[in-house]
Amino acid sequence: MNDWTTFAGAVQLGGWVIFPLSVLAVLAITIVIDRAYVFLRFARTPATATRPATDGGVHARPLAGDLDLLPPRHVFRRLSVPLADRPAAPIWYREAKTEAVAATIERDMSKGFWVLETIVTAAPLLGLLGTIVGMMHSFRLFGGNGLVNPGGVTGGVAQSLVATAVGLVVALFSLFAFNYFSRRLERLMDELESFANERLSEIRLAAEGQGVAS
Repeated sequence: MNDWTTFAGAVQLGGWVIFPLSVLAVLAITIVIDRAYVFLRFARTPATATRPATDGGVHARPLAGDLDLLPPRHVFRRLSVPLADRPAAPIWYREAKTEAVAATIERDMSKGFWVLETIVTAAPLLGLLGTIVGMMHSFRLFGGNGLVNPGGVTGGVAQSLVATAVGLVVALFSLFAFNYFSRRLERLMDELESFANERLSEIRLAAEGQGVAS
């Protein structure tokens, strides 16, 4: 059996199925790199967003100024916009705007997830297709007088095994990446919800304080 550690060797043994599997592998790696950069650059929880109040007042944390230092596309900065915009707006309006921004953030952060989920299913099926093609090639070498080409049979079996192995590797990589980023997004949305609820509570408390003072 030829060495299939190189791409050319894998194609020679695995057949044409290796080409679509390679496309799926490159696509999965691209999505993983892109999502890793996005989560690292625009979804890291800033310290100011979770630091508790130190003096008990509603203005204990100058979040607006601190969040302005974050990149414009940072999720906490994006979520802080409807919370600080239009101070005279009623609380229900801010809640609705915050929910809309949170939904947009979740959609933006989950880009490419459906592709990874599709690759998890498609890669093993392509590997199975390569297995079937390889075994069919092997069976064709059995003639009426018995085995015609023993080398061809082993080559067909090798083709089926290589295609299956490559398909499983691509699927496992995509599965681990999909599960990791899905969990990371779920944790991020919980942090954003806690951040928004805390800010809305401070706004309600400030409004009630102004009402009592007047």
